[in-house]
Amino acid sequence: MKRLPSTDPLTAAEHARAAAPCLTCLAVALAVLVAIVASFAYLGADYRGLFSAESMRLMTKFVAEFFPPDVSAAFFAKTAWAGLQTLAVSAVGTLLALLFGAALALPAAGRFGSAARAASRLLLNVLRSVPELVWAALMVLAAGLGPFAGALALALHTTGVFGRLFAETLENAPAGPEAALVESGSAGLTAFAYGTAPQVAPQWLAYTLYRWEMNIRMATVLGFVGAGGLGQMLYFHLSLFQQAQSATVLLAMFALVVLVDSASTLLRRGLAPAYA
Repeated sequence: MKRLPSTDPLTAAEHARAAAPCLTCLAVALAVLVAIVASFAYLGADYRGLFSAESMRLMTKFVAEFFPPDVSAAFFAKTAWAGLQTLAVSAVGTLLALLFGAALALPAAGRFGSAARAASRLLLNVLRSVPELVWAALMVLAAGLGPFAGALALALHTTGVFGRLFAETLENAPAGPEAALVESGSAGLTAFAYGTAPQVAPQWLAYTLYRWEMNIRMATVLGFVGAGGLGQMLYFHLSLFQQAQSATVLLAMFALVVLVDSASTLLRRGLAPAYA
């Protein structure tokens, strides 16, 4: 019997090359699964104790102490003022980080040579690797207690985050529009402003708004090291076991996050047609 010729256009070698990425993904997924299981085993977490009747009773008792919150006019006004302070800290820190992160993103994307790229990326890694709480402790020593130290701490850490994200966005942006403007006689800055900036602006805006939401949460945490705002109030009242007042501060934190999240969503929707 004569064998019919194969209609498969791929050779055996091509089949092997096509299957290699699947095997690689499977190996990586298996390694991650093994690492997760090993991590749980290494931590030795006592899940039975976590969900025991005694643990549940103690947690329920602790949560019940937060109700009812303190809604007196004097304390409500004090909490509202601290909330505005936390909002201001997050806004100033994010704005400063946006400016410095954008400035460092240009050399980090390789626009001023390989040496500038390596130096700027090293600086961004240093800024990003130091946690906000450590920056806050340093800024409290330098600038004193208060919201200014918190704003500087957020700015330093977030600059490292923005610089890295903005640089990657620049590297992934198509170079054609900017190159065409340069070839037609436009200056470098003009070509960047009209060729590349409109492409990366929506992504930069999304990163900025998302990071601002995160910085509001972090601004409350920085209050625990003397950076002012709701976090400092929460630390003070928890230290005195004043759970009713602590509950009011926690509710203010929740309201602030929801408010900024809603505002950023509306802003993104409003600006979407401009970049469509």
